[in-house]
Amino acid sequence: MKTALLFLVLTALLICPAVSSAQSQAESKSGGTSEVKDSWITSKTKMKLIADKRTKARMIKVETARGVVTLRGKVASGEERAAAEEVTRGVDGVKGVRNTIEVVPEMKRKAADARDDQISKTVRDRFDADGQLQGASIRVRADNGMVTLMGTVPNVQLKDRAADLARKVPGVRAVRNELQLKS
Repeated sequence: MKTALLFLVLTALLICPAVSSAQSQAESKSGGTSEVKDSWITSKTKMKLIADKRTKARMIKVETARGVVTLRGKVASGEERAAAEEVTRGVDGVKGVRNTIEVVPEMKRKAADARDDQISKTVRDRFDADGQLQGASIRVRADNGMVTLMGTVPNVQLKDRAADLARKVPGVRAVRNELQLKS
């Protein structure tokens, strides 16, 4: 299983430069699309995290917007957190890294995951019960009590309202409001 995974990663890494070159040529002809490039950066980053023995890639979520990569999740040590950031900075096309990975020791991970699942559910339930936020497209993620709100809302007032409701949920240490306004 591990040999097959390593083979797939190595094959993908060998293909990356050729596809990247073709993508760059296509983008220069069409004026470029940041979504395609961002998704490609995300894929390359995930592959490099898988190949790096210092990181457990399945515990790290990778998101890219305009060349800036956001790393989320829980890892067992500060060294693993730093390694994930180092690997990400080494990926072609990465303009910046936002490392929001939480360090949670293995022995506390199950309890933290269960608590985070409950926090996320409670926040979503409060949004569903709120008349103003019912139709909003909001994704909720909790990492060791740190709640991240992602998605779109129609105006600044609802963006602020969502953050305020999330802050009031027991167990929430802080709220990172990444909600975007619908344009």
